[in-house]
Amino acid sequence: MVNPVLLIAVPLGLAFMVPLIDSASRKLTRFVPVAALMFNLILCIRLIPAVLENPIVINLGGFTPPFGINLFVGPLGLLFAGLISLAGLVVSIYSLSYIKNGPVVKYHMLYMLLLTGATGVVLTGDLFNLFVFFEILCISSYALVAYHGDRAGIESSIKYLIQGTVGSGLLLIGIGFIYGIFGTLNMADIAMKIATVEQSTLFVPMILMVAGLGVESAIFPLNAWLPDAHSSAPSSISAILSGIAIEVGLYAVARIVFTVFGISDIYLFFAFLGILTLLIGEMCAFAQSNIKRMLAYSSIGQIGLILFALALATNNTVTGGLFQLVNHTISKGLLFLSAGYMIYRSGSMEISSLNGMGKRMPLTSLAFTVGAFSLVGLPPFAGFPGKFLIVSGALLKGQMVINILVGLVLLSTVIEGTYFFRVIQALYFKDGNGERKRAPATAVTAMITLMILIVALGVYPKFLADFLSSASSDLLDKMSYVGSVLK
Repeated sequence: MVNPVLLIAVPLGLAFMVPLIDSASRKLTRFVPVAALMFNLILCIRLIPAVLENPIVINLGGFTPPFGINLFVGPLGLLFAGLISLAGLVVSIYSLSYIKNGPVVKYHMLYMLLLTGATGVVLTGDLFNLFVFFEILCISSYALVAYHGDRAGIESSIKYLIQGTVGSGLLLIGIGFIYGIFGTLNMADIAMKIATVEQSTLFVPMILMVAGLGVESAIFPLNAWLPDAHSSAPSSISAILSGIAIEVGLYAVARIVFTVFGISDIYLFFAFLGILTLLIGEMCAFAQSNIKRMLAYSSIGQIGLILFALALATNNTVTGGLFQLVNHTISKGLLFLSAGYMIYRSGSMEISSLNGMGKRMPLTSLAFTVGAFSLVGLPPFAGFPGKFLIVSGALLKGQMVINILVGLVLLSTVIEGTYFFRVIQALYFKDGNGERKRAPATAVTAMITLMILIVALGVYPKFLADFLSSASSDLLDKMSYVGSVLK
């Protein structure tokens, strides 16, 4: 078996080798992320059979938990690592033609550091290292938002930096409280000892940690940074921030709430918070005339839906939430990538500037349409199975308050469909001026890959659903996690 540590070590090492490679050959520099992420994706696929049999625990430095640092590679962590590798690979192929100007070497270094940090967050079994990897992810994101060096980008980056720094500070203080209570930072060891203390003593550190991670995961009311950051960043980075960064933040929230604390009394609160985040995100997206801000607010709504599904804490709803998370990664990535070249050709982010783009850029417009239909949840696209599992699983709980929340989920889907169909109307049913142009071959390759994945998962969801069911059990079965690490 190949050591899963390579999922972190390879992109991290290559990130620092980019300047050396660039000094030898500038043409090779842009292919470094492609090679690193292709390696990671292949490694994730190879690890699936072993992880489904038993989670893999890697004790770094030869010290066994709780005294040493460990990586925990279970179905849930491997799912996220695979998504990071897949989205990162597709976007890096897209960037081959999209990123031409500016400090290209710094872009590729920061891009791989961002994905390294994200991978570390989902695989670590130690709270302090979760903080360290989280900081690598965040700091790289701050810099990449300001990549263009224009006023809007720098201003958005500073807003993101200020709010992210506050979030990181809250997270670190919360971790400090936990260490003071338990004398350990190992998540499995904390989870085992959590029942030995009064729940009231855990309230403050839990709120601090969830609030700190909630900034990056864009949970309301901690999401003020996201619309500006996503609309100002290069579209390739917008796709990663929306499809990977905020979802990794949500993973960290779920791992802390379910695995470390495991206090079921607060799950209903998170369900309400998810619905509130969903409705605010969708209503704000509906009000936008800027295509990238619309997609950014849509991401907030999707995070709310996934949080709601996870908070219901049944195998069906968590599986549906994870399916929706996968769909959001590939669909929102496709939407940002296709919008990127339509914006480039039209010279504007206004939805009205996309009038008639279906005739001028037919393949790119088709990619946007497929991504929109999938995010809304129309069959036969990948968004339908996830939303169906969430709604059906929620209704099976048979609680009146949950049924009311499901009604709000359906209402939000109507709002979501309305603003996406407004864009599709502009693409295909309104006249616009301009020549017929195609996106470069690398961008087309990236978009076609994502379209194929969306249709394939929509037509045959069982291909992924069985693995997601195991990932759901990995999240919900706290004692199994503890037993695997502290055996």
